[in-house]
Amino acid sequence: MLLGAAWQRCRVHFLRNVLGRVPKGSAEMVAAAIRTVFAQPDGVAVREQLEVIAERLEPRFPAVAVMLRDAREELTAFTPFPVAHWRKIWSTNPLERVNKEIKRRTDVVGIFPNEAAVLRLAGAVLLEVHDEWAVADRRYLAEGSMAKLLTHGDDGPKEVERAKSVLLAS
Repeated sequence: MLLGAAWQRCRVHFLRNVLGRVPKGSAEMVAAAIRTVFAQPDGVAVREQLEVIAERLEPRFPAVAVMLRDAREELTAFTPFPVAHWRKIWSTNPLERVNKEIKRRTDVVGIFPNEAAVLRLAGAVLLEVHDEWAVADRRYLAEGSMAKLLTHGDDGPKEVERAKSVLLAS
């Protein structure tokens, strides 16, 4: 991990961990309550909603309340970024898609003659994904929202510096 960089925990995986601690009959209610944390319009509201949900769940599900409070910083590391980036940052789905594509391409080859051959193929896949994310219609982070991040951000200069460190760490 880079010094000063925040770590964003995947909200999908966190929710799976939480749901493993609640009875199946309560799972949908708990999941819906936690999803409200990520439906807030700004970073301050996200952090406030996380505490509200922890308080509401604490009487029936104290372990879930502890999990939410313990993971507060990791779950809300996305909030200094522009809201337009949140969907890309709060989940590891894009990274998992890249890994799946590398696996798909290497499975076709099966056996590689040496380590360098694997690295060349994986590198080629990563270059292809980079090009798609940089210029295609499915750009990973839009140029306009990146410019906003690099100039002033939503929450002021201090938060922009933190957001930049998070971006560099990922």
